[in-house]
Amino acid sequence: MKSVDTHLAEILATVRTLAPLELELERTLGTTLAEDIVSPVALPPFDNSAMDGYAVRAEDVAGAPVTLPVIDDVAAGSDELRAIGPGHTVRIMTGAPLPAGADAVVPVEWTDGGTANVTINRPVPLNNAIRRSGEDVQAGDVVLRAGTHIGAAQLGIIAGVGRRRVWVRPRPRVVVLSTGAELVEPGAKLGPGQIWDSNSFTLTAAVREAGGDGFRAGTVADDPAVFLDHLDAQLVRADAIITSGGVSMGAYEPVKEALSPLGTVRFEKVAMQPGMPQGFGVVGEDQVPIFTLPGNPVSSYVSFMLFVRPALRKMRGLPAGPPETVTAHVIGPLRSPDGKRSYLRGVLADDGTVAPVHGQGSHQLAALASANCLIVVPESVTEVPSGASVQVIRL
Repeated sequence: MKSVDTHLAEILATVRTLAPLELELERTLGTTLAEDIVSPVALPPFDNSAMDGYAVRAEDVAGAPVTLPVIDDVAAGSDELRAIGPGHTVRIMTGAPLPAGADAVVPVEWTDGGTANVTINRPVPLNNAIRRSGEDVQAGDVVLRAGTHIGAAQLGIIAGVGRRRVWVRPRPRVVVLSTGAELVEPGAKLGPGQIWDSNSFTLTAAVREAGGDGFRAGTVADDPAVFLDHLDAQLVRADAIITSGGVSMGAYEPVKEALSPLGTVRFEKVAMQPGMPQGFGVVGEDQVPIFTLPGNPVSSYVSFMLFVRPALRKMRGLPAGPPETVTAHVIGPLRSPDGKRSYLRGVLADDGTVAPVHGQGSHQLAALASANCLIVVPESVTEVPSGASVQVIRL
């Protein structure tokens, strides 16, 4: 059997980082920057008030309480040049340009709120409540580097430096397809021998959690020709394909039967539990990566976390490799088959302990839903005593 690490390495050597494209700013959330973002101006671009209050010379209010004449008002967005001389003040709003001559702002809460004259009850230090030009960003500064994931804050600074369109690597478009004659849509009535399809919903959601655009393409019965027709119809909109089921050693394995003759997809046993039967390769003229995952729901989800999620990171232009692990101390003993790396479902607590959930079968989706991590047991280890250190993958 092939090792988990070898299988992942072959996948990462095959998948390609998506080519960049220029998008409107509103469409960039969740994408990856493909260029450095440089500010053309200083931020803030001018000295302005951080609070509603009164612009003053600090020396004029050093002996507070004092009363000063209010000679003007200045609002945010004002383009008029204003100035104050000794013994005067200007009422100012948050974000408004600081008048020339002023070196501090008195918060309105420290005054009587006057409009013709104002009594200021407390002295203020120099530069109080003033945002100085360039204190956040200087003109020419790189505010974001290529390779940065664009979240809400990153999108905000791109807008803040005046960019309307940016070059990004897009979210991968991933089509998810389940196979099996026994599968029916949730909400439909079950017939004899049937189950509701959960894999396509789980995997489509996992794609979206991993930063891709997941498209659920429904289910296909155990017919290789029908499967190929469905696959061909989906290739036009896919950067990657995920299937579940139809890859084991049984008599009705439509994915394996349909793709094996192409010679571009390999079906192998990987030394892991759950999820031993795995397939990976490329299909279509555009060499679209296809991940053929096992049909048991826990097996398919664990396989996604180990193999598909890192591949999506590479496609997005982000660092990609094996899932990160943390060290924890296991509550209770563990057992694992010799020669396979086990990924036991567990609950990781804030105190650094981890407990396996009840129900470790590859079909036990309810147990998976109660877990927040995978406990990793190496291939050469068959028993782990209670209290031992283990590596854990957060879900």
